[in-house]
Amino acid sequence: MHVLLAQLAPRRGDLEANLGRLAEVVRAHPADLYVFPELYLFGYAPGDRVHRMALVAGDHSIEGIEALARERHAGILVGAPWRSSDRPGEVHNAALLASPEGPIQVQVKRYLPNFGPFEEASIYTPTDASVPLTLGKHRLGVEICYDAFFPEVSRDLALRSAVMLVVLSAAPITSKNLFEKVLPARAVENACPLVYVNRVGVEDGLVFGGGSGAWDSRGEPLATQSLRLAGGAPEERLELVVIDLDEVPRWRPFRPVLRDVSA
Repeated sequence: MHVLLAQLAPRRGDLEANLGRLAEVVRAHPADLYVFPELYLFGYAPGDRVHRMALVAGDHSIEGIEALARERHAGILVGAPWRSSDRPGEVHNAALLASPEGPIQVQVKRYLPNFGPFEEASIYTPTDASVPLTLGKHRLGVEICYDAFFPEVSRDLALRSAVMLVVLSAAPITSKNLFEKVLPARAVENACPLVYVNRVGVEDGLVFGGGSGAWDSRGEPLATQSLRLAGGAPEERLELVVIDLDEVPRWRPFRPVLRDVSA
């Protein structure tokens, strides 16, 4: 699978600009899966506008992303605030997967940071469940930023047959070294590759740290190919990584953690 890591800085509150840049990236570079950061479509801190901005299935912007996925015969994974379907008036921090095969799929963030500069628990409603999202014949385990620090989230997804973990993030530069330690461990613990895409830029004095990358089932960094990014800020970048998802069932018998934990 060819996965494009879009380490970008969204424009806060500007859905049309962010959608336009997403479409530009997707159309400019062939890939099987395009991954954009946490809350990319509106920015990390839209303030009290978040309830008005929150998306829902059937919105024009969602239909546009679905159409783009069909046009490019690829998956598009992007973060956005999502209107709760069963709790009127509440909003989720969510990852949205558009694929050529069907309607948008959603994974809501499970753990909301509410310390230091973060106030997500006062804005969003979490979920208590993680279910792999489907792209073609593959099942992807999608997590959002702070979720990665809770190993049970990755383990739950792997036990549900996810063959790759994908983490969308809006993490500050001060957390970069922590993610560098945790993410390879999540790959090793579950004997499957992991992809991480973190945003860059600044909002309300919070400097986002980038550090996007990918690791194989052994926790080793995967080589990426840098792609041309027109008009990007210096810290923005596009990276293409090739991941052999057929390796996962071949490797897991040699590191049978999932078999042993479920025994």
